[in-house]
Amino acid sequence: MTLKRILGAMALLLTPAIAFAHPGHGDNGLIAGISHPIGGLDHLLAMVAVGLWAAQQKGAARWALPCTFVGIMLTGGLLGFEGLNLPALESGIAASVLALGLAVALAVRPPLSLAVAATALFALFHGVAHGLELPDMSSPWAYAAGFVAATAALHGLGYAVVRMLPQAAAPLVRLAGAASAATGAWLLAG
Repeated sequence: MTLKRILGAMALLLTPAIAFAHPGHGDNGLIAGISHPIGGLDHLLAMVAVGLWAAQQKGAARWALPCTFVGIMLTGGLLGFEGLNLPALESGIAASVLALGLAVALAVRPPLSLAVAATALFALFHGVAHGLELPDMSSPWAYAAGFVAATAALHGLGYAVVRMLPQAAAPLVRLAGAASAATGAWLLAG
């Protein structure tokens, strides 16, 4: 698949969030779910970073990291729907932006078990936050489908950027990771 087709598919996936950015469309939660990961800088940076980091890996880690994030995030979302709140939730999300940004900036390749464990922890924080912010009168399942689809698209976008760019552009990806890490530090300080 060409970069042009991948970017076109991403644009189509994100179009509903842009077209229906204001409330009142009776989406029953789907559009709100899609909008949540895209509309929050912390979620957006972390989810793109997972894709960037996965693309820097070798072997099973390329799929294990994004799949782990999506699966554990959905589990966290379900826990959030039930009212579970994690201590230091916002700090955990900010820390994920910092850590994932650093992982991309440094192109680290830890053992798969460590990478998956860290990814799962970060995903849990993001998922619980999504679940706790379920809009009133929305279907939890439609909302969950939205945030899962948007997250997978953001992971795919990050992955595609790394895999489609020439090797000479690797410093730009690392610079993006450093900018994400700096934003995470700023969020933690704020």
